Amino acid sequence: MFLDKLKEEDFYVLRGALESGRQSPNNFGGMITLGIFLQVLMVSITHIVLGYESQLPNKTTIFLIHSIFTIAIIILSAIFAIPSVYKKREVSQYLVSIVVSQNIFGITPYFWTLHTIGRTDATIASLIFATILTLILGLLVFIVTCIRFNLLLKQGKYRKGRSKGQTRQKFEAKSFLPHAVIGGLGIFYFIQFFVSHVSRIEINFLMFGIIGMLLFYGMIFVLPEQLVILYCKKRFKSFNFNKEGNIHPMGSGEKVG
Repeated sequence: MFLDKLKEEDFYVLRGALESGRQSPNNFGGMITLGIFLQVLMVSITHIVLGYESQLPNKTTIFLIHSIFTIAIIILSAIFAIPSVYKKREVSQYLVSIVVSQNIFGITPYFWTLHTIGRTDATIASLIFATILTLILGLLVFIVTCIRFNLLLKQGKYRKGRSKGQTRQKFEAKSFLPHAVIGGLGIFYFIQFFVSHVSRIEINFLMFGIIGMLLFYGMIFVLPEQLVILYCKKRFKSFNFNKEGNIHPMGSGEKVG
């Protein structure tokens, strides 16, 4: 694996959110607890309220699968919100936090978009094509982001001595363009699809769909960084916290297991 060839200092900048305490186990315990209520609320609104008049194919099955998935996340969230658990299973808690954030701000908003186009007069075939196309664009965003992130790591842009702000300003400005183009195509297609399949434009639903697409592609964009930090927490002790709630210093050695 490419990441295995990198050293601890190559990931230094990624420790920023950990050093600040924003992504400490204690904070994640509170966030995933709040996420329990947010997920129940958002999934209910998405599939019951917004999806009520939707003609999206297999919407009942989608609702059932998404609900089961969400319930499983909620159970894990309740477990990893317990201090005695997350202090011993910090890496697992971080994984749960990734899934929670992706479900709240990525997966569920994507269903906003699908139910929005499902409320149009489009044929079943058109709805299926729109679903497949937006998912393919999402996959492209993920692939391009992974390639870009690996290149930045390989070039040493996240090593010690480079602030995260400097990294973003100098290196992400140019590399962000492909992601904007791909995500923009998805949003443009959605707007065109919606407008061409309704007799009267409903601004509220149009905005719901656009926001859903923006959040969906935005969360895909940050997913590779979340996964790399997860990798670092599993490999390096310096990406984890001690019993006193302080992050281990650099050079603490690799984490075993």
